[in-house]
Amino acid sequence: MTVPAPSPRSPRSSGLLPRPPRRARSLAAVFSRVTNVLIGLCCAVFVLGPASGLNRIYGSGGALLKAQTAYFERWGVIPLDLWSGSLRALITPLTALFVHGSWLHLLGNMLFLYVFGAMTEARMGRLPFAAFYLIIGYLALLGYAAAHAASGQTLVGASGSISGVLGAFLFLFPTARVTSIFPFLFFLPLRFPAWIVLLFWFFLQWQAAQDDPRGPGVAYLAHVVGFALGFLYAWARYGRDSVGATRGDVRATEGESQP
Repeated sequence: MTVPAPSPRSPRSSGLLPRPPRRARSLAAVFSRVTNVLIGLCCAVFVLGPASGLNRIYGSGGALLKAQTAYFERWGVIPLDLWSGSLRALITPLTALFVHGSWLHLLGNMLFLYVFGAMTEARMGRLPFAAFYLIIGYLALLGYAAAHAASGQTLVGASGSISGVLGAFLFLFPTARVTSIFPFLFFLPLRFPAWIVLLFWFFLQWQAAQDDPRGPGVAYLAHVVGFALGFLYAWARYGRDSVGATRGDVRATEGESQP
């Protein structure tokens, strides 16, 4: 998800694919315009940029690697520069949300956004969801940069925002059924309530952040910060009444066969 560029690794995840309730699916189909735009922007930026390797304007071989490094340094977050007071550096936590380091990095993030973004957007509304996505993503990257203030490594990726979406989803749809694939269970698809799967995912990110305090590879701390902020925002904004109504919708569809 959020990775220091230019050599990202995939985040630890549980292969999540939620099965939303019928009413939520219909709402998502109507109100997921922002989610689709965000996915489209991230894909367009990646394909047109040097990281994809498809744009011949950046050359190949050594020239391409040089262009990639310059590209990440221009649009990504460099914690050491962020705290220098530069106005341009203060904007990079926003620009970095639309930059990805590899095809695997992009596709992993977009899958999570596609799966969880539509229902969350449907519940929040388009403009509030867009603001939520950008602000949570900015704060998640800012939190990572604060913890690694002396680092000169570039950080790119949308997963600070997407982790916030997961946190909000956990509060808003805790009993929505999620189909998960676990490698250690021979990749068998199993269905669990969202609260089990997402808390398990959060535990993996938290544990990885503790095991890797210097932050190379995947910026797990940004995932932890984004998830916590997303959950807290949903709790403060929507409260228990909203959760109760959502839980009732989900329970009514749990017995239906999966489409």
